[in-house]
Amino acid sequence: MADCVFCGIVAGTVPAFVVADSPDGLAFLDTRPVFKGHVLVVPRPHIVQLTELPTDLLPGYFGLVQQVAAAVPVALNATGTFVAMNNLVSQSVPHLHTHVVPRTKGDGLRGFFWPRRKYESDDEAAETAAAIAAALGKE
Repeated sequence: MADCVFCGIVAGTVPAFVVADSPDGLAFLDTRPVFKGHVLVVPRPHIVQLTELPTDLLPGYFGLVQQVAAAVPVALNATGTFVAMNNLVSQSVPHLHTHVVPRTKGDGLRGFFWPRRKYESDDEAAETAAAIAAALGKE
């Protein structure tokens, strides 16, 4: 897609600090990192959100995400990683991307970036779970 910055990075027309380049995707440093070493992993084709990623691309793409998640702590002497993805909401670039953020105990990052809520009751939680299961065709 011509106006997608991530497509430009994949094509090599937009500069980036690339950490992995494979047929399954590209991994590069986020220009606005949560912590130094924050990596974005993108699939090569222009895909906006996870639900649009063809199932045949899942193993390779998430294999690359897994490899990056294993490499980041080793490279940065971090304890682990935070791996996350937004779909449409809070997605600053409309191209599927997975964040791999280095984590260390006491780094100041606390849970998710939005307020937590509780279910009013176990019944409400069960109804919610049933609705999602039904949408997955598992009920």
